[in-house]
Amino acid sequence: MSVKITRLNFRKLWNSEYTIFMNQIINIITKYQPEKLHLLKAFGMLPAFIPQLAKIKAQELSNAITKILSLLDSERDILFNSIVAQIKNLGKVNLPSIAPHVLVLKNFISIHGEDIADAPYNVETKRLNDLLADYNTKANVKLAAESLNLNVLFDQLAKVNTTFDEQFMQRTEETSNVEKIETHAIRRELDMIMKEFFEAFEFCSREYDELDYETPVNELNKLINYYKAQLKARATCRKSGNDVSEELPIVAPE
Repeated sequence: MSVKITRLNFRKLWNSEYTIFMNQIINIITKYQPEKLHLLKAFGMLPAFIPQLAKIKAQELSNAITKILSLLDSERDILFNSIVAQIKNLGKVNLPSIAPHVLVLKNFISIHGEDIADAPYNVETKRLNDLLADYNTKANVKLAAESLNLNVLFDQLAKVNTTFDEQFMQRTEETSNVEKIETHAIRRELDMIMKEFFEAFEFCSREYDELDYETPVNELNKLINYYKAQLKARATCRKSGNDVSEELPIVAPE
């Protein structure tokens, strides 16, 4: 029985989606034993790309951590700058009860510098660690922060800075083990091989009527149509002016 495989524009898939989708396709085809469907030669080149897909995935995970680092760095900048700004604003308030606390914190910040948020990643991490260590050992500084309700900001700054440092170290470790690869070249080559395989699949379905090509193609089309629907929804969302870059990657349900 002649069958038709639904086509998908692979280029629209993010790298994180592409690796999962292609592995799913290869797994489905493998399950139905391509050698019995006279597709062994056409299928033969696809498994060779599994290690390449793994490299794309590893590189994409490293890129994901980079995005997280950017968000964490922005958050700690906002927290630190907010502390500095609130100390300055409170200094303009004519309240004798808070004046001594404002002075303590002004002197404390001047020791470590108001320009911490402008420093490079690792320099900022170290300077914040020094500031926070100093903060935790000086009872008068902690008291001043608590009296001005700034202790919550200091506590959150400590959490974010620690998380940033952990993520940075993780990225450094993973990047050292990730081989730099030409993702676009790999994808272009695999796209072409997959296109040729689909054409061979449809050709064999016309040549060998006695074999069941319909069952595997139904499973393939179910998967492909799921991705097509998700990509269509993303395109609609983009046309509406929404930022789709923060969406979760498409992953077909098992």
